[in-house]
Amino acid sequence: MCTIRCLVAFAVKKGWSLFQLDVNNAFLHGDLDEEVYMKLPPGLNVTSNVQPSSIFVCKLQKSLHGLRQASRQWYAKLSTALCSRGYVSSLNDYSLFIKKSANSTVFLAVYVDDIILTGDDHAEISALKEFLNDQFKIKDLGLLNYFLGIEVFYDNSGVILHHRKFIADLLREFGCAYASTVVFPLELGVKLTSDDGELLPRPDSYRSLVGKLNFLTHTRPDLCFAVQHLSQFLKCPRVPHMNAALHILRYLKGTPDFGVSLNTSSDFSLLAYCDSDWAACSESRRSVSGFCITLGGSFISWKSKKQSVVSLSSAKAEYRAMSKVVAELVWLVCLLTDLGIPSVSPVPIYCDNLAALHIAKYPVFHERTKHIEVDCHFIRTKLADGLISLHHICTTSQLADIFTKCLTGGQHHLLLGKLGGLILQLEGGVGVT
Repeated sequence: MCTIRCLVAFAVKKGWSLFQLDVNNAFLHGDLDEEVYMKLPPGLNVTSNVQPSSIFVCKLQKSLHGLRQASRQWYAKLSTALCSRGYVSSLNDYSLFIKKSANSTVFLAVYVDDIILTGDDHAEISALKEFLNDQFKIKDLGLLNYFLGIEVFYDNSGVILHHRKFIADLLREFGCAYASTVVFPLELGVKLTSDDGELLPRPDSYRSLVGKLNFLTHTRPDLCFAVQHLSQFLKCPRVPHMNAALHILRYLKGTPDFGVSLNTSSDFSLLAYCDSDWAACSESRRSVSGFCITLGGSFISWKSKKQSVVSLSSAKAEYRAMSKVVAELVWLVCLLTDLGIPSVSPVPIYCDNLAALHIAKYPVFHERTKHIEVDCHFIRTKLADGLISLHHICTTSQLADIFTKCLTGGQHHLLLGKLGGLILQLEGGVGVT
């Protein structure tokens, strides 16, 4: 999804049109390169003179939906067809195909059977549509407007990616269409544990809800921390966990029009913020890392995730969060280079912990760094290479704070206003929160 956001943001800034295609019965186009057998489908009766105890199977000649090899074989068939027309798969994301010449550029991104096309060569785009239709039979859906459940809204300032319809359906499904609204995703000071409260009689409903909330985070960065927190209890969900998830639905009811704004600015510079909440988990005492990255003012990447090890100090927790955003930037710079965006180094990274910045910039504090040696070397290497530059920022201006902890309603919406990538679509127009 980060690749999709990058491609859409790039096309919007270039002023290119975005087209959408859908492949009919994509998995049925795959060719099997091995022998695969399946049980007889229900209702198919086979008569034979062999012994009644014999078991009959079907030998597949083509790929089928539900087959483990289906997606891989479909991708192989599609990539072979595209390569025959001069397209090259990006080494940084194999679902992105590129065709460049002296005076034209065309990009194709594929997500299973959904395809996004964009570029500055409309003749090649039209020819590619005809070629794909001859090969696979496609539906030309015109301009990109609804992709993988994400709605695309166009206005003079750019493109807005949002989930308004998905949220409305979600509220109806879980009986929250008429619930009262709240102003923040999780209650301030809520302490959820794995063994607090009664077990849910239907744990599948909780897992389904959290899974759908996780899908919403593709256009709703403000939900990331709450969703990652609730995802820790999928194995054995309890009543307090479900109540917290329903609290998020009440928040969504009051903010159904929030989304990610991708602007038309000609600025292609990257900017990153990283933060950490030390020992946030009351059970494991592991910290939560959070970061967000913008491309010329457009939000393209964000994450909230509990760290895999216990950090012995807040500086180490912040440093580990910094290593995650540096790793993401290394990949993003390579991906944007494939899109044709020249690398503008160094990429500024803003952190609100001075100790973590000193550890990264200077080869000192041996006692503090001996437990994070690999992270130290990684960040210092990228700093020495000139890929990144590190800067201090006050905590009140730290945008990544929203990805690491519960905030009050006022502070939550204050950060949303500073994020700039979260917008509010009003009836008859678009207004910024």
